[in-house]
Formats: sequence, C-alpha cells, structure tokens
Amino acid sequence: MFLSRLEPRTARTTVEVVKCVVWPLAVLTVLHRVVIKAVNGFRTDDFAPVYNAALAFLNRQPVYTANFKWVDPHYLYPPSGTLLISPIAVIDPERSRWLFILANAIAVLVALYLLLRMFGYGLDSVIAPILVLGAFTSETVTNTLVFTNINGLVLLGEIAFLTLLLKRRDLWAGAALGLTFAVKPVLAPLLFLPLVRGQWKVFVTAVGVPVALMAIAWPLSVDAWQFVEHTTPYLLEARDYFNSAIVGNGMYYGLPAWLVLGLRAVLGVMVLVSLWLLYRYCRQDELFFVGTATGVLLTASFLLGSLGQMYYSMMLFPLLMTVVLPNSVMRNWPAWLAVYGFLSYDSWLSARWPEMGRAAEYMKTTFGWSLLLIVVFAVLVDRYLAARREGRLDAGIEPAFLLPKEPVAAGEPEEPGERVAAPAVRD
Repeated sequence: MFLSRLEPRTARTTVEVVKCVVWPLAVLTVLHRVVIKAVNGFRTDDFAPVYNAALAFLNRQPVYTANFKWVDPHYLYPPSGTLLISPIAVIDPERSRWLFILANAIAVLVALYLLLRMFGYGLDSVIAPILVLGAFTSETVTNTLVFTNINGLVLLGEIAFLTLLLKRRDLWAGAALGLTFAVKPVLAPLLFLPLVRGQWKVFVTAVGVPVALMAIAWPLSVDAWQFVEHTTPYLLEARDYFNSAIVGNGMYYGLPAWLVLGLRAVLGVMVLVSLWLLYRYCRQDELFFVGTATGVLLTASFLLGSLGQMYYSMMLFPLLMTVVLPNSVMRNWPAWLAVYGFLSYDSWLSARWPEMGRAAEYMKTTFGWSLLLIVVFAVLVDRYLAARREGRLDAGIEPAFLLPKEPVAAGEPEEPGERVAAPAVRD
C-alpha cells in the first residue's frame, strides 16, 4: 500500500511534474540555508555590531562609537533604527542571532508570497517553487542569512509597499516604506512611484513614521547627536572595499576620476531615458510600470550611488518577476546574463589565474547591474523607435506581437504581397 503512493497519480502534466521536482529542492534549500549555512556563519558578521548597539541602547550607554579606520562591520543605523531593533538584546547573543536569522527567512518567504500574489499567482502555481528555489540559492538571500543582516525584513517592506501602492491603500503603503526608512533609506528611490502616480498620501506616512520613531528614540539615546557628527559623514563617503558601485570599483582599481564620472553620467542618462519612456508610454499598465521602474530606480541607486553591495540585489526581485508578463523587458538572454552577475553565489576566485579570477569576482556585480540598465534602456528605446516608425506612438510602445490584429477583409491576402492558397476541392 505504501509503495503504491509513489505512483504518478497527480504528476501527469509537465506543470505537475515540474512542481513535484522543484518543491522538494526548494524546501530543502531553504532549510539548508537557514539551519546550516546561516547558523554556521561565514567570513563576516553583520549581527554582532547590531546586537552590541541594541544592548548599549537598552543600558543607556553610547551607541555610535565605531572606529571607521577598520573595515570590520560597523553599526550605522540611526536612533530610530536602534529603537526598532533594541528588543533583540533582551536575550543572549546566540539565541538572538538564531531568531534574527529565522525572522529574516520568514520575511523573505512572506515577501515572495506577496510577490506571487501581486502577479496573479498562488502557491499552487509552477512559479512558486521556482521563485523560492531561485531566491534561496542566490547570493543575496544566502548572504543576508549567513551574515545575519536586516535585508530580508527590508525586502518584505518593499513588497508590502508595492502591493499596497497598486491597491491604492496609500497610507498603509507609506507606513510600510517608512518603517524601512527608520532603519536605512535604501528604498528611498521608490518615492518616485507615488510621486508620478499622484498618490500623495503615501508621503504622509512614509515621512511621518520614521520622524515619529526618531522623536521617540532621540531622547532615549545618550549619544544621538553622534549619529549626525560621527556616522553620517562616513555614510556619505564612497569606500573602496565591499563596494560594487562604479565609484567603489573605480577607487579600488585606481581609475581616473573623469572615467568614473563619465561612466556614471552615461548610465545616468540611460536611466533617465528609461524612466521617461516608462512614465510617458507605460504607466497605464500599472503592474509592468511599477515592477520595471522599481528595478531601474534601485539598480541605479546601487550602481551610481556611493555604496552598492551585492546582497542589496534582492530588492530587484519585482523586476525579475516581471518576466511572466508578455511585455516584460526581461524576456531576453542578455537580461539574465546580467542577473547571473548580481545574483549568482558562484565564486570566480582562481588559484590558477589569480588576477583574472579576482577581477571577475570583484566586477561581476558591477557588470550585472550595468548590463541590466543597458538592457532595459535598449529594449524600451527599440520599442519606442519601432512605434514611431510605424506611426502608433499615440497608442503606446507595446511590442508589435502584442498588438491586436486588424481583421482581414474578405478576398484580401493576409499579408501584403501574399495570397492565401485556396483549399483543394475533391470530387
């Protein structure tokens, strides 16, 4: 009786087979990343300075005492963020770290579920296990858990914001975004979306929540002003280590300032053109516009700003998910070559070819982000030029194969210069 349960009673279609194959792989990969890799830790520890800061805050001791001459992880959250994370120091560091890992893993899973729902899919779809497996095999989710930082919770805030924004629940959308601002402003470029969509109420809570938390935290912190004097100048500086932004790699490899500025300017123009085309011709297709613009805005901030770290790339999941849309800019192989650059957990360090391997390892994220922006720009410009050439700009820049086909008059060929063959007649 037991062995009969292994008969293929449900997996009789390709979709069902894929789900039967991928779900076990996805579940075990999640367990491995959380229980083994994350608990073991590796290379660096983002959690220790956060825990120490929370403990100092609860004990009314100075928090902003980091020595920025060292490259070890520093505590960089504002007082509002310190207030939010302070409960982690109520228990001992080891169990607190385990709980923080679990909280981030759950946050990523919930964010992926909300992302599925945003695009009209559920847990019973073939997309669900593929999305979970892809996310937890990526560098961004793996190292977020291994290094034990807060990016999983920030991702949840991002997806909650986008979901609520599309549903026009503006105050709640702003609150979700505002909670992430209270810790770190990595999602600040997304304020462009409610700005151009006229959803002004978003700004009330997006600004009000972190301001209110700061007002509460400031008098409770014994050295709050040190965040302004000591930490903020460091946050505004570009650094040449653990920095995949153009300016970071430029400093590391000693590139001339004019070249770094030129690269940033060229890609910046591409970003502006892409955003203009999206706003001008695509904003009525809300899901496509929000998903694509989110990816462009955040990729640009990582690449063209002063600091971009590879594990920020999980914030680009909404753009990657647009691949399920028929008009997605991600339906081409160069886009996924770019994705490999900033999501792959592969290491390219080589004992046989050390210099080449080191360059590939340090540059792959910068390459991936750059190529992604170039691909989005190229696809949108190509669609624009095609629509202008065909005199249909007023109707948008949808790719030609998605346009409704005009009915063919009786007796006319289907295509210019072609005739429809008459059916053979038998006696």
